Amino acid sequence: MNATGFEPAPDQDPDTASAPGRIVLLTTSHRVAPGLLSWPAWQALQAADRVLCADGAHPQLPYLREAGIAVDETSPTAEELVAACAGGHTVVVVATGEGEPALTDGLARLAGSGRLRMPELELLPASYDLPGARLLDLVQVMDRIRRECPWSSQQTHKGLAKYGIEEAYELVEAIEEGDRDELREELGDVLLQVIFHARIAEEDPEAPFSVDDVAGGIVAKLIHRHPHVFGDETADTPEEVKAHWLRTKAIEKQRTSVTEGIPLGQPGLALAAKLASRVRTAGLDVPLPDTEGIGYELLALATRAEAEGVDPEAALRAAARVYRDAIREVEG
Repeated sequence: MNATGFEPAPDQDPDTASAPGRIVLLTTSHRVAPGLLSWPAWQALQAADRVLCADGAHPQLPYLREAGIAVDETSPTAEELVAACAGGHTVVVVATGEGEPALTDGLARLAGSGRLRMPELELLPASYDLPGARLLDLVQVMDRIRRECPWSSQQTHKGLAKYGIEEAYELVEAIEEGDRDELREELGDVLLQVIFHARIAEEDPEAPFSVDDVAGGIVAKLIHRHPHVFGDETADTPEEVKAHWLRTKAIEKQRTSVTEGIPLGQPGLALAAKLASRVRTAGLDVPLPDTEGIGYELLALATRAEAEGVDPEAALRAAARVYRDAIREVEG
């Protein structure tokens, strides 16, 4: 037993002592429940001559021991690990969350020195992150910030509302500018608003809900409104998909007017276009108000744009950007 608490392998038979052996670095994801390992990982663990782990509190250890795997809680140096593999032994190292950089760097130095015959080194992912797994990290980070940050812990839904509007506009701008890096960042900022509001909602004394409730609700809605994907109906064109969506939504909402559900606080051109879209989709014949004034002229333009398939808000923003460039040119 040496200073690190690692006991090297016993003396080997002369015929096998020169065999370099094998090191398996077993990595796991903290986003997957402990014990849910891949079959190759279980095979490697069962067949190993020794299984090592530097972290005695590693979440996988209770499950490995329950499965009959003996795990030594030790942190050998690279030289000690190579010596333990001598004679053709296989040693599995259950990596900590940091991935054992000191050990792998030490093994790389030994291999580069050319002084030793190195064992075979295999990196074996024992569990993989599913798509969306990093969302779990965001939920955990937001939970800690809510508990420990003096500013975040005092925020309310109403207090954060303005940020939701700002982030949505910044996302639209990134889309229209075609900046991919900016788009990724702004999507994250919008996602933060969702997670933040869901975390605040958990504390409501009368009607609490969590981010899982939010996600579950939208999943159920998407499945219900896509019977051509999850059900028996068919839709071969975008128009048929939209018709499915509108029929399902009408049954769900049981609205008495096509104007219900339209937020009146949105920008004026977008509001006018949305009203015109509802009228056109419902097949209603609603003449525009026969009244003079700039507002009514803008209403007519927004209605015309919607009928032609143009987003009046986007069109005006594009024109405003051209105007901005002209202003800067004159200033220059």
